[in-house]
Amino acid sequence: MKQGIRNMTNVQIDYSETDTKGRYVATTPEAEGEAELTLSKVTPKLIIADHTFVPDSMRGMGVARLLADRLIADARERGQRIVPLCPFVRAHARKHRDEVEDVIQW
Repeated sequence: MKQGIRNMTNVQIDYSETDTKGRYVATTPEAEGEAELTLSKVTPKLIIADHTFVPDSMRGMGVARLLADRLIADARERGQRIVPLCPFVRAHARKHRDEVEDVIQW
């Protein structure tokens, strides 16, 4: 049985970037594989969330939400706006519209 997000304490999220791309990777000892959220940098202040992937071994654990929340927190800290091209990030932003309106660009 998979654990819910509230019980997961061992999710590691790492971020790497190039001049034009960024990638968040989530891993946990509770599941095999890695989840990812990728982005494209349009300008220093505008990024596009373009892809989220969660392997079957991590589905239902809330990992995609953790990745989206980290993206939003980092964008807020950096003064960036996010274009939510990725279907998951777009749905998450719509669901939490009031909480993310300062960083989402529709």
